[in-house]
Amino acid sequence: MTHARRKVRSIAVAALGCALAAALLALGTPGPANAQAKPFRIGVIYDYSGPFAAGGSLAAAKGTEVAVEMVNEKGGVLGKHKVEAITADAQSKADIAINEAERLINAEKVDALVGIYASAHAVPLVGKVDQQQKILWLGVPSATGVIKDRNLRYVFRMLPHSDQFGELSPKFLAENSKAKFGIEPKDLKVAIIYEDGPYGSGASAGNERGVQIQGLKLVLKEGYSATAPDLSALVTKLRRAQPDVILHTGYNPDITLFLRQAREQGLRFKTLIGHGAG
Repeated sequence: MTHARRKVRSIAVAALGCALAAALLALGTPGPANAQAKPFRIGVIYDYSGPFAAGGSLAAAKGTEVAVEMVNEKGGVLGKHKVEAITADAQSKADIAINEAERLINAEKVDALVGIYASAHAVPLVGKVDQQQKILWLGVPSATGVIKDRNLRYVFRMLPHSDQFGELSPKFLAENSKAKFGIEPKDLKVAIIYEDGPYGSGASAGNERGVQIQGLKLVLKEGYSATAPDLSALVTKLRRAQPDVILHTGYNPDITLFLRQAREQGLRFKTLIGHGAG
């Protein structure tokens, strides 16, 4: 096993272990007599079907599965509680993600929830879970609107806000524009395109602030639906704007659709920077 793979596995087990330990502390641990016997039940919610599945949700689900195995190999949470995972398919739909979370909490009586892939699912879900005082550990949704200023007590995330990493791309461009493109930062033409859900909106807001802070030239900012069947109109607008750089926040298959139609319509640019998914 390579060092990188070992590191990823270690991060996965540490993250899951933190989530489960936090839930045990919130719920209260059983006494020594029954601590070994009682399993720790977690609900694992990901998109096992629908467009988000191949876009990264299945990979996240597999990582959680591996982490559960690793925790159990070490004797369970806190070395005492074997983890029993009950999976649920959100089917790439926010309403189903919410319904499955409620089923896992109320019918399956899980001790904690982990997972969720899309920020569009996480934004409405976290408040409902927090009200029921159940631990929800998010490993993928990064949209600013998921947790910022919401005073959540039982929801945790190990990622920066999407607008925070959105600001880094313009900073990177400003630092490298002259050396890589022969263009002064103030003359570098930048376009921002994004899926118009919480994830894309958060990252693109960070992009726009970063462009302003770095003094770059914003020539287009355009949102679109992640489920749009055709992005040719967006490509046409980009051809007219003639950006040197495109900052893109999307999921998949919309990312693939955009790149295919951009190639078909002859869109030219020096660099495209993506933010997260796909």
